[in-house]
Amino acid sequence: MIVITGAAGFIGSCIVAGLNNSGENELVVVDDFSNETKNRNLANKTFELKIHRNDFPEWLKNNIASVDLVIHMGARTDTTEFNYTILEELNLNYSKTVWEICAFGQIPLIYASSAATYGDGALGYTDDDLLCRQLHPLNPYGISKNEFDKYVVNNVYHTNGIAPPNWYGLKFFNVYGPNEYHKNRMASVIFHAYNQVNEKGEIKLFRSHRNDFKDGEQLRDFIYVKDVISVIDWLRKNKPSSGIYNLGTGKARSFFDLAKATAGAMEKKLHINWIDMPEDIRDKYQYFTEADMHKLYDAGYAQPFYSLEQGISDYTENYLLKGAYM
Repeated sequence: MIVITGAAGFIGSCIVAGLNNSGENELVVVDDFSNETKNRNLANKTFELKIHRNDFPEWLKNNIASVDLVIHMGARTDTTEFNYTILEELNLNYSKTVWEICAFGQIPLIYASSAATYGDGALGYTDDDLLCRQLHPLNPYGISKNEFDKYVVNNVYHTNGIAPPNWYGLKFFNVYGPNEYHKNRMASVIFHAYNQVNEKGEIKLFRSHRNDFKDGEQLRDFIYVKDVISVIDWLRKNKPSSGIYNLGTGKARSFFDLAKATAGAMEKKLHINWIDMPEDIRDKYQYFTEADMHKLYDAGYAQPFYSLEQGISDYTENYLLKGAYM
């Protein structure tokens, strides 16, 4: 069977849907299940067992022989959370426990890292396993994710280290798509843009607070969640060399492009309301991210990614306009 942690969340629930669509129904879903809005993401999904995240490590220890793969998406994903103790417990220590059990039981593991680990991008966006030792993330969330990458690398490259038989740390860039209704402030810019057009007829975008970027010209690598599902499906079936892999499209796009594509998908005229970036995130904001995707391509992945326009069109027409879930 396959275990998905963070299964009621945005990416986790989409992975469950993707597995079901591939004929995989022997699934174990792990989360805290305390948010009823979030739990709607699992409606109409097929799985065998629900386990509270607090009970999962002990369950995994006792069921090693029956688990074929752990997809560990569970994490505190709030990039504005500045209490590192919370992030250390949920994103670092909990993940260490999952890693150690998978290593001991020789269970393959796919886990969520983040492009937030790259900080201001001064060292580039190359997914070399050892680069994590030199990175300086801009916020506690990024730090917690990078600390786990460092823990993994130290285990893998240390003579006495332990590791699962196949493992993949996926550095997610800006993921968007169905099943993020519950995420509030941390939902994708596309989700917020859609709601802003519906409510006010305009899209709010941050002004630039750097001289080398014009307003709306800040660049991010936006990746549609259906591409995330495709990559994870490919990794579990093809088992390329273990390692840390970027997961973006490899093409940075501007927030203005995003706003234009969202309004276009809604068949609305584009109106932008420029707002100042909140001071609490201003010095921690990434103005440019773009995944170097050579490692995944060199491993054999050949499926094309959705363009920003294609992804926004599918998300808007098939989910947001219908209030539908994946």
